[in-house]
Amino acid sequence: MKTMTSTVVACEHCGAKNRVPAAASGVPRCGKCHNPLPWVTDADDDTFAEIAEQATIPVVVDMWAVWCGPCRMVSPALETVARELAGRVKLVKVDVDKAPKLAQRFTIQAVPTLILMRNGQVIARQAGAAPAAALRKWVEESLAGTS
Repeated sequence: MKTMTSTVVACEHCGAKNRVPAAASGVPRCGKCHNPLPWVTDADDDTFAEIAEQATIPVVVDMWAVWCGPCRMVSPALETVARELAGRVKLVKVDVDKAPKLAQRFTIQAVPTLILMRNGQVIARQAGAAPAAALRKWVEESLAGTS
């Protein structure tokens, strides 16, 4: 079993630095001001179940590849969406070259492919890059349509 990592995130509200684990129940919050923190992490074949499928909030899965230009363009936009929707969604990035089982399981034929999951189930998916505003709209509409 792989060791889960955590990342240090600066709170958008007060600037305090917080350690955010790759997998946990609930929503990460700032230790100082208690506002929700953006939750962005990586997963692979070994860690996806714990990081994405067992998450207690909806998960946006970014299926990407290092060599993919559009993937590099959409990544900052997705991170913006994760910041804007902090406490409401978790962003999990999966490098398809390092996670061939997941790429096969989700029938990834093009990258980037975005998958929206709730309670471990796929509720929406979309291929291709888009600006942050369009991605946020897709996430919010997909979540609203399945509540």
